[in-house]
Amino acid sequence: MSVNPKTRVALVVPAYNEGRVIASVIEELKATFQKGNYDFLIVVVDDGSKDNTANEAQKAGAHVIRHILNTGSGGATATGLSYAYQSGFDIATTSDGDGQHDPKDVLRGVQELEKGSTDLLIGSRLMDTAGMSRVKVLGNAGLSFITNILFGIRVTDSQSGLRIFSKQALTQLRWKTSGYEFCSEMLWRAKQLNLKIEEFPIKAIYTDYSRAKGQNNWNAINIIKSLLSRRIAEMFE
Repeated sequence: MSVNPKTRVALVVPAYNEGRVIASVIEELKATFQKGNYDFLIVVVDDGSKDNTANEAQKAGAHVIRHILNTGSGGATATGLSYAYQSGFDIATTSDGDGQHDPKDVLRGVQELEKGSTDLLIGSRLMDTAGMSRVKVLGNAGLSFITNILFGIRVTDSQSGLRIFSKQALTQLRWKTSGYEFCSEMLWRAKQLNLKIEEFPIKAIYTDYSRAKGQNNWNAINIIKSLLSRRIAEMFE
């Protein structure tokens, strides 16, 4: 009697100086996915951390990829997803290394993607803003509006770090920016490839630690500048 193989899922966690919390993030992901019927691997991309992030992640049982230099969130995410693709995983997820995302939402996203025909599933914090400050709500909503204006993509939370990728997305999806602006550029590239993009509601877990680590709303100006310059440059290529 043949046995259906389990879906292979890579749980990618980009991390920069998260030594204080990365072990607990890994343990919670592990405990959650052990309850699901998946063959999973937690992949931590240590993006040039100056603390003990890599050692703590290894001790907690994650597969660790180390960047010698800090490349930015977009660069670390690209490394993790490239590893997932090259290693033959069926699905990959990304979630933040500061504990902001509930592992149950990550698992639910994988289950949602398996049920449908979506290629890129985004966990949206703005479908239910409970726990988010007005400043963060306005900042993320504003960047989502800019993403729509520049690229014609309607999503509620373009900056979410919790994303689920199909096999097709892992095979095809690439981007050029390495900072936080990659979140919007990824959606643009997915649209260019005719990949199906959808959202599902998630909750954001904000602690004093994650609030201190989060990006400043003033950084949105730099993100917009970068996206605008890239959009204009490619219009003339």
